[in-house]
Amino acid sequence: MSISQKAIFVGGGGETQRDPQVLRLDYGNRHGLIAGATGTGKTITMQVLAEEFSAAGVPVFLTDIKGDVGGMAMPGTPRAGLERRAEQIGLEGFGYRETPVIFWDFFGEHGHPVRATIAEVGPLLLSRMLDLTEAQEGVINVAFRISDDEGLPILDLKDLRAILNFLGENQREISLQYGNVTTQSIGAIQRKLLVLENQGAAHFFSEPALELADFMRIAPDGRGYVSILHAERLMRTPQLYATFLLWLLSQLFEELPEVGNPDKPVLVFFFDEAHLLFNNSPRALVEKVERVARLIRSKGVGVYFVTQNPDDVPESVLGQLGNRIQHALRAFTARDQQALRRAAQTYRPNARFDIGDAIRDVGVGEAVTSFLEDKGSPGIAERTLIRPPSSQMGPIEEGARRMLMLRAPVAGKYEVMIDSDSAHEMLARRAEQAAKEAEAVLQQAEAEKEREFTAARRYQPPARGASREAPGRSPARRGDSAVDVFAKSMARQLGTRSGQALVRGVLGGLLRGR
Repeated sequence: MSISQKAIFVGGGGETQRDPQVLRLDYGNRHGLIAGATGTGKTITMQVLAEEFSAAGVPVFLTDIKGDVGGMAMPGTPRAGLERRAEQIGLEGFGYRETPVIFWDFFGEHGHPVRATIAEVGPLLLSRMLDLTEAQEGVINVAFRISDDEGLPILDLKDLRAILNFLGENQREISLQYGNVTTQSIGAIQRKLLVLENQGAAHFFSEPALELADFMRIAPDGRGYVSILHAERLMRTPQLYATFLLWLLSQLFEELPEVGNPDKPVLVFFFDEAHLLFNNSPRALVEKVERVARLIRSKGVGVYFVTQNPDDVPESVLGQLGNRIQHALRAFTARDQQALRRAAQTYRPNARFDIGDAIRDVGVGEAVTSFLEDKGSPGIAERTLIRPPSSQMGPIEEGARRMLMLRAPVAGKYEVMIDSDSAHEMLARRAEQAAKEAEAVLQQAEAEKEREFTAARRYQPPARGASREAPGRSPARRGDSAVDVFAKSMARQLGTRSGQALVRGVLGGLLRGR
């Protein structure tokens, strides 16, 4: 498809399967759905749409769940079956061509690293990522507020741990000002942070943070780059995967300017395994997704959810997905049959066939489609043979992947991790200064004890008129204030074993992290 065209050719429909079924670019930011059971062709359909959006000059972001989408970076292998399908649906000028690709990886293994700071992720998404209770989420909110009030940036996991230690060591004062903070909640959060770190989150919560402009690049030939996130390992921690993609959507929503109704999207975002976003999610999070989906289209961003069943997406979000590609659904149980009927009810009926029967009977690489037409009205449902992709179907060889990474426009930008001066370092310096001051008090107390020992002599009755003091208590000087007396008392306590333990208890948590 040439960049000058105004629609994407998705496949052929009608009785002859030669009626072009197209997705209009000016409605490409109205979001969409690609659904169907495993093995029905969802991934290839996503690849076809990504190719065609790229050819139209639209940058694309998608996730590679199984490691088999990277082949987009290579031309497809000539196959007689693909060419017959292209001829069957009336696809003119079909050929084999690579797509400009940038590989990304949450862990930096199969693509350029993707990073963000904890401050950018924010308390709501972080709490969801950690699966916190309401009380624990409250502690996280207090930690972020302390970070703002005290000028202690939370950039990585050790910064967050340092802030939580600070909360625990100043629990009484902080609880009075910000609300109840318990050691039990802090301990539970610290344990969950350890689990998150073991899952590899330390690779993500760091700097340099991702610049969204790198997901929106245009190649020299005018095609949009397809950013492919290698998510095979990330999928082992589904909550981390879903929260990261939601964060990415939120960042796009917050940073991109309003563009109204553009002639084509400024970015298209494919969210594979979309059900992970909504499984066991609190209502506040679902509302955030709904709000982002409703408003982000005015920023020119199209979001396409890829999942097995339309029921995986809440109705409040599903109603905003105007472009639909429904591959086959299995209906072996009563529950499956109900889901099939609900899916059929979301399409405009077609007098030629029963939509429910069609969704059940379509073959691999075939789907029931409906795309937005004039004034944004949904098109009549049609059985459609999906066009073949021009790029390679299947994974890319690791050597070719590495070569493309070296040639990518972001090569070398994110590979080296940066450790900025932030909450951990700042609190460590404060603790070190406090330790030095405590050591000075200890030394002063030892010196005072040494002077008292050197000046000791046998007991002599006090001179007539002299004041009597309790044994073992040195008289306070007349000029000593209450603060001075308290400081001397504290200094003497610090000279004892229990006093030294007190210093370690107050300062050790921060010093150990250095």
